[in-house]
Amino acid sequence: MEMALLWLLCVILIVLGLAGTVLPVLPGTLLVWAGIVLGAWIDNFEKVGLVTVAATSVLALVAWGLDYAAGLLGAQRAGASKMALLGAAIGTVLGLLLGLVGVLFMPLVGAAMGEYVARKDEAHALKVGLATWVGIMVGLLAKVVLAFVMVGVFVAALLI
Repeated sequence: MEMALLWLLCVILIVLGLAGTVLPVLPGTLLVWAGIVLGAWIDNFEKVGLVTVAATSVLALVAWGLDYAAGLLGAQRAGASKMALLGAAIGTVLGLLLGLVGVLFMPLVGAAMGEYVARKDEAHALKVGLATWVGIMVGLLAKVVLAFVMVGVFVAALLI
């Protein structure tokens, strides 16, 4: 019975983690990774060994880094000011209160508003907002893909 509860917790962590790759209120890849490590531990690292845990750890770190770097790179390529980056961060936090649509689009609005406050140039503010948003979406997509790859590696290790 105890083993079944541990496996259930493992699955719950992974499912919550996959949801968290899209919902910023949950630490997505961290939860997926925690579920994988728990699954490896339950099995005494026999089927899911240290190599698999190390590989999924690297994937989790890459996903985490891409999540943060992609939006910044998009903003920097468009010549964003520090106010635009601050605006994107504020937009992201406010977006949490507005649900999925807010999470997806408030960083764009925040970056554009921050850039407009800094430079008073509407066209440039829109360019920065869009570039920041594209960067965030690329990072989000990469994070989702990497989380599913992590789960795939884990399931393959369990089945082989």
